[in-house]
Amino acid sequence: MSDRPVNQAGIISWRLAQTFWVGGLWLLQFVMLPTLGKIGLAPLLVEEIAGTLRPLLVGFAAFCAVLQAVVLMQAQGVRSLWRDVRGQLLLAVLLLAASHFAAGGQLFESARWLLFSYLVIGLCGLMLVLQEPPRAASLGSPRAA
Repeated sequence: MSDRPVNQAGIISWRLAQTFWVGGLWLLQFVMLPTLGKIGLAPLLVEEIAGTLRPLLVGFAAFCAVLQAVVLMQAQGVRSLWRDVRGQLLLAVLLLAASHFAAGGQLFESARWLLFSYLVIGLCGLMLVLQEPPRAASLGSPRAA
């Protein structure tokens, strides 16, 4: 398998997109919503805020996953989307985002699936953070510096 070099802009966009979408998902679910509940906002208001912000963050996560998939394909080819763990995680994020919007739309209504898909997207993002960026495969080549 030949690894193609990734330009510096691709590496920076990978890390920046990953920071924003994974950090945003975790920040909303485990910092902002519990804090809003602790400061005394009504539970229905907290749920309304969550219901408004979660789809926005899921859409942003899907956009960033597409951006990261493009960087991964640039680095290691199209086959890396299903052969590489990073590609598999990105595809899982995209499928879960699509199911999140299907569950919130007219296809079927399921509040539990909305929360489940949101949390699994966050878990996939966390697992993606633990992986090396695409450029790490080309570090052994003499041109990568």
